[in-house]
Amino acid sequence: MDIRYFIGVDVSKATLDWAVFDGKSIDLQSQSENTEAGIKATLKLLKDLPNFKVSESVCCAEHTGIYNAHLLAYLHKLSFPLCGAARRLESSLQIKKAGGLQRGKTDSVDAQLVRRCGIAEYAFRFRDQMRLWQPPRPVLQKLAALSSLRQRLILVRRQLQQPLTEQRGFVDGALQKQLSKNCQASLKALDADLDAVDKQINDLVKQDNRLRELFEWITSVPGIGPTTATEVIVATDEFKTINDPKKLACHAGVAPFEYKSGSSVRGKTGVSQHARKRLKSLFHLGAMSAIQMKGELREYYQRKVGEAVPRRDKNKMSVLNAVRNKLIHRICSVVHRQQKYDKNYVLTLA
Repeated sequence: MDIRYFIGVDVSKATLDWAVFDGKSIDLQSQSENTEAGIKATLKLLKDLPNFKVSESVCCAEHTGIYNAHLLAYLHKLSFPLCGAARRLESSLQIKKAGGLQRGKTDSVDAQLVRRCGIAEYAFRFRDQMRLWQPPRPVLQKLAALSSLRQRLILVRRQLQQPLTEQRGFVDGALQKQLSKNCQASLKALDADLDAVDKQINDLVKQDNRLRELFEWITSVPGIGPTTATEVIVATDEFKTINDPKKLACHAGVAPFEYKSGSSVRGKTGVSQHARKRLKSLFHLGAMSAIQMKGELREYYQRKVGEAVPRRDKNKMSVLNAVRNKLIHRICSVVHRQQKYDKNYVLTLA
């Protein structure tokens, strides 16, 4: 793909800041409203650039959630190339780290110009690793929206229920009964909403052949339920963007990394905090469930925790993290083999 213009877009709720880099200098800087009309007006400015062609241009933008919606929808409709890593939009942290040391942050115009120019130059610097972005299937977009709504409902329910549970036995019984009664209608309504969302997710999965297959394979792994399966499918775009267990473990914050350099830096090996927190939490719950069920993972956990190593016992959390990794490898394996989990499966070598 021969690219003449690299277009960086700094996305915010109200505005889009544009910069066009030709490999040597910034040819255009502009700001527009984050609306379809604003994007259309900016594209007219782009067409006035010398020898501008859509097929020889690429647009790079951060992943900012719902604020990207207008930009992605309109550019995709025009078949305008959008770049990212492994078919995903770039993370803001990755662009920031690649931009070098930045001292301070203000809302001044100069700082905003540096920001959007940096995105365009980032796209130019990493053009050899570029992958064109493709939108998820509409059914997957619906699944992602329902999954996010479910998470918010669970959070609100926990915020109401947990304080009532914790203060039981510490406050007057009559007062506790009154407080519980005041929240009863809200909790019932939240339970009804959660049931409705779960039903919509189940219906969505049953009506789509690909989603139904993936759910059957993933949930066949002991310790993995429908909620974790949903989050994995959404996070991997149906295993199109991530299909390697090591990459999925890294994305979920489960892969351990060493922290040492030379003879002076000797930190503990641990997982990175730059991860998809929701996915990490679900794999933790899955691992906790797996080690409580009779089977291979429970035996593995008990054996590793009981093993004595020089100067210390095996850390329980490190063993639990290994169980998380095993769950991820099993998920990727059943999807790769396109069949349900079989604990007696024997690898056949050619």
